[in-house]
Amino acid sequence: MTWLVQSRLLNDPFSDPGVYLDVRFGRRALLFDLGDLGRLSAREVMRVSDAFVSHTHMDHFGGFDRLLRLCLHRPAPLRLVGPPGIVDQVEHRLRSYTWNLLGSDAVDFRLIVHEVEADRIARSAEFRSREAFRRRGHAPPALAPGRVLDEEAFRMETVALDHGIPSLAFALVEPVRVNVLQGALEAQGLPVGPWLAEAKRAARRGAPDETRIAVADGVTVALGALRETVLRLGPGQKVAYVTDAADTPENAARIVALARGADHLFIEAAFLEADRDVAARTRHLTAARAGALARAAGARHLTTFHHSARYLERPGAVEAEARAAFRGEGPTGAASDERT
Repeated sequence: MTWLVQSRLLNDPFSDPGVYLDVRFGRRALLFDLGDLGRLSAREVMRVSDAFVSHTHMDHFGGFDRLLRLCLHRPAPLRLVGPPGIVDQVEHRLRSYTWNLLGSDAVDFRLIVHEVEADRIARSAEFRSREAFRRRGHAPPALAPGRVLDEEAFRMETVALDHGIPSLAFALVEPVRVNVLQGALEAQGLPVGPWLAEAKRAARRGAPDETRIAVADGVTVALGALRETVLRLGPGQKVAYVTDAADTPENAARIVALARGADHLFIEAAFLEADRDVAARTRHLTAARAGALARAAGARHLTTFHHSARYLERPGAVEAEARAAFRGEGPTGAASDERT
């Protein structure tokens, strides 16, 4: 079955962290973190509907300006989710520019910022281009604890980790995957079109078999018939993102719970286990620890990033240590068994 989301690192493992999630067939994309976005094309950046920021250290937030600049003249809003303080920080960033060229005839681009505190959105604000991005109040969405986005096709979950400051980890969760069998579609003489999106939505909702789906003017098909021939339902996808977290029992428990059963876990691996003292001092994970946490979570695929530049002359060492721990071989980090 085809994945709903195609995910990839924005940069090489030694450069700014970040993951691009391309929502196939949805004409949109999501971002985990806003570091250097230079490797994304303008078209890719303009597809971004939501960005989820772990924290606002420069290497995780420095790409905000490029994202804003490229999305500035589009009608669709841009939503940002981040840690405590991000609303004020975005406001200050916006105030640092002069907006006299955005008149009443310009697209009224909207930037909506949500601030997460204690695993829920506690504060929100809206900024509009026609108002020179003056800050407006915005009601936080009513979502279950631990969720920062909840749509029909997928939801976004979060936990706050300790990095000396709060650092948010995220997991995209697709409850049910619905694929269309092209060959079956042709065999049934059914056209490709917007009606398929409605059929997928009905299937995800668990609508009754007798539900009629409008294919064209005056032509409808029972959802049950589509389930038998054209649609294939299966377990949904899960993509988790973890960065900048101290190796503590509390963080470990939260990471494993968030990433449980992930199809793909992107997790920082800043230092080798031999440099555990440096990792502890800077509140980062070692490669061995990252691999052990991925194994404890039962992740299917592992991608590490945020490698320290001290290993540039040994570019494969960090990845090799993480992979060994992921397989259950070699070091897994101090006291890792009881922590996970």
